[in-house]
Amino acid sequence: MKVLLKVDVENLGFAGEVFNVADGYGRNFLIPNELAVKATPKVMKQAEVWRKRAETRRAEIRAEYEALAARIKEVTLTFTARAGETGKLYGSITMAQVADALNEALGTEIDRRKVGVEPLRQLGKHPIVVRLSGDFQPELTVIVADEAEQPEAVEAPAAEAEELEVVAAAE
Repeated sequence: MKVLLKVDVENLGFAGEVFNVADGYGRNFLIPNELAVKATPKVMKQAEVWRKRAETRRAEIRAEYEALAARIKEVTLTFTARAGETGKLYGSITMAQVADALNEALGTEIDRRKVGVEPLRQLGKHPIVVRLSGDFQPELTVIVADEAEQPEAVEAPAAEAEELEVVAAAE
């Protein structure tokens, strides 16, 4: 069955293009969801209009993704979790948690299924890929720190400050 796409269809093609697809795919999915129409000579006249409209829309989306990708590359998220002596976490930092923190940091609504692949189970610095589209896949940095080390890191500067006060008082 030959169909003319009305909108861009992922894994198939762009709006305004004609494709030969399986009859069931065209009849049961593309046409009922108004993603395509059956390619007839009358409809082919509208193809150029749909093609131009889709190109302008793709240019807008590309510009939005470029700006969002630049913002995502600048983001560094820090999580704390309990870990064993080897650095392995007693649980994990899930990609849903990363996506929620990213959305909160940027004020966006990125789908959590597009963030990363597997949960983080080790301490350290991890690059996480955000799949905005096929062309735009920026990486953000996630740092997983040990929960037990956090209070010591906070207390250490306080202890140094006390030492400095004592030295200043002695002089």
